[in-house]
Amino acid sequence: MTGMMRFPQAVSHDPAVEAWLMQQPPGLGALARGWFLRMRRCGSDVRELMHDGYPTACVGDAAFGYVGVFRAHANVGFFYGAALDDPRCLLEGTGKRMRHVKVKLGVDLDAGALDALIATAYADVKQRLAAEQRDAAVSTMVERPRGRRPARG
Repeated sequence: MTGMMRFPQAVSHDPAVEAWLMQQPPGLGALARGWFLRMRRCGSDVRELMHDGYPTACVGDAAFGYVGVFRAHANVGFFYGAALDDPRCLLEGTGKRMRHVKVKLGVDLDAGALDALIATAYADVKQRLAAEQRDAAVSTMVERPRGRRPARG
């Protein structure tokens, strides 16, 4: 697998993420905090950091989701959202990989479907990491040692 967003500096609980979440306007900030908390709860291997000004959740060091707060909405975004199954058609965006869900105050949202997208995004990146490790192991096993060939006698 290539092109995974890797952040080796991600940590279990980044104080900068918490500070950013607490600085957001009360309504939209509460939405963003709630959804980021859901990302944190995906597994014991979730790490986080601030990336491009937004709280970002990772599986180990591989990014899977983020939240952002804007003037009229909050985004819950996914680094590989284009590959996610989205039966409720919540995802927006036209990028090659990334997609997001706009969350607005006072607008109904299928919270169960967004919760499922978060879980799916986490599982997707976890599978990508496992495939990457398998590919690396296979590559190591099939490499031929370099150097001189044994003499024939």
